[in-house]
Amino acid sequence: MRASRLGLRVAAVVGASALVLTGCASGGGDTGDSAGTAIVTTNGSEPQNPLIPTNTTETGGGKITDSIFAGLVSYDAEGAYELEVAKSIEPNETSDVWTITLEDGWEFTNGEPVTADSFVEAWKYGAKFSNAQSASYFFDMIEGFSYDEDTELTGLEVVSDTEFTVTLATPEADFPLRLGYTAYMPLPEVAFEDMEAFGENPVGNGPYMLADEEAWVHEERIDLVTNPDYDGVRKPANDGLSIIFYATQDAAYADLLAGNLDVLDAIPDSAYESYEEDLGDRAVNQPAAIFQGFNMPYYLEHWSGKEGELRRAAISMAIDRAQITDVIFQGTRTPATDFTSPVVDGWTNELEGAEVLDFNPEEAKKLWAEADAIAPYGDTEFNIAYNSDGGHQAWVDAVVNSIGNTLGIKAIGKPYPTFAAALDDRKNDALTGGTRAGWQADYPSLYNFLAPLYLAGAGSNYEDYASEEFDGLIKEGTLAPDVETATSLYQDAQEVLLKDLPAIPLWYSNVTGGSAETVDNVVFGWNSVPLYHQITKG
Repeated sequence: MRASRLGLRVAAVVGASALVLTGCASGGGDTGDSAGTAIVTTNGSEPQNPLIPTNTTETGGGKITDSIFAGLVSYDAEGAYELEVAKSIEPNETSDVWTITLEDGWEFTNGEPVTADSFVEAWKYGAKFSNAQSASYFFDMIEGFSYDEDTELTGLEVVSDTEFTVTLATPEADFPLRLGYTAYMPLPEVAFEDMEAFGENPVGNGPYMLADEEAWVHEERIDLVTNPDYDGVRKPANDGLSIIFYATQDAAYADLLAGNLDVLDAIPDSAYESYEEDLGDRAVNQPAAIFQGFNMPYYLEHWSGKEGELRRAAISMAIDRAQITDVIFQGTRTPATDFTSPVVDGWTNELEGAEVLDFNPEEAKKLWAEADAIAPYGDTEFNIAYNSDGGHQAWVDAVVNSIGNTLGIKAIGKPYPTFAAALDDRKNDALTGGTRAGWQADYPSLYNFLAPLYLAGAGSNYEDYASEEFDGLIKEGTLAPDVETATSLYQDAQEVLLKDLPAIPLWYSNVTGGSAETVDNVVFGWNSVPLYHQITKG
């Protein structure tokens, strides 16, 4: 999501979210320069890459880059966007040229001013093919983008220090909604002197900054302090964040109960039965824009062509999602009926072909036998890779047991010690079976659940799914004259996915978390991430 972000009821929630945010803003403002009295400790994971915004597409790095950078817009708790560095974002009559004006006075923490160049040069770097940035596809709607060669983003033009224009290849009426995602953050000039070194000690313009040059202790933690010059909409009400990279969620939960951790955004499955009683009104269990499934790589024997199509459907129908969500997750998950999330506008549970997600042992066996008639599976082991530091073992074991018992094959889980290690094998086509493939939305839209994961060549399409029909429907959706038409086309695209099953949808996740008695004003956002800047301590 990230590997674990349009219109999440944007119009409907503006009134309610404004009330919440007004209260929080005034509370933060009352504290003035002395806001907060302590560092807030929270859980995280080792980032996959150096902290370059256009190369950070997973949750571990995302939590950090979202905290140390400020973009044109940011998102409130409900997923509605509000202007941050941007003073205005205005379209022409056809919504294919956008004029962006910046607020005066923004600076990076090294004193460099944040200008139109800061955004344009960062976006050009992120989009350039040879720079191999994992979020490069977020610029594919801008004129001049190329997936396979170095080209110039001709759609970006600097007008002045505080104004630039963006010309899109096709109209996009909801363009501003995506601009709070990390890929669209600005970069200071110093970044381009040595981008890799910059990623180890990034200089941002957000509410927090690295405590010092040794703040990031790899595989252990990263320490952030408040940026004294930040004056945006996310003014911190605390002194900073210490994000601890726990090896297991059980260890993090134990620290929460002991008062050694302030905020936890992932309750381990071992505590699902007890955590609400343990934490009382400090427990959180609310819907979030998170999809969970697993992927089967097309490069593996038995998993491509007609044989692969049959086996994918058989595997899906061999999984008793209802039982697993009840027994393992204790009501904190909901069986999936599509590839997106119920908290995003446009979601439906009435897609044609969704019956492939129902538990149907007899049909599963029938389809598996049809695949065996093409090429016998024999004694080949079926496995699902997962990262041990993410608390996935219990559900993976339950899924492979359901598959193995239904189809009469050997099915096991394959643990990796860290998310980074598991993702490396995905990126290098080194998997020996399936792989856990969750997605935490970057911004609240159906498009964001579909395009980054399944468009041919997209940055998070690690298993190399390719469908001209799917790609065509997604592209047509981006050209739609209104949200309703776009939603219908994205739903049609999902029906293609239900036939091809590049991913096997499992369930939608709630954010399950909690806080210690050491902190107050803990609010979890639409994407499951706490609004760190609002938290008070001491």
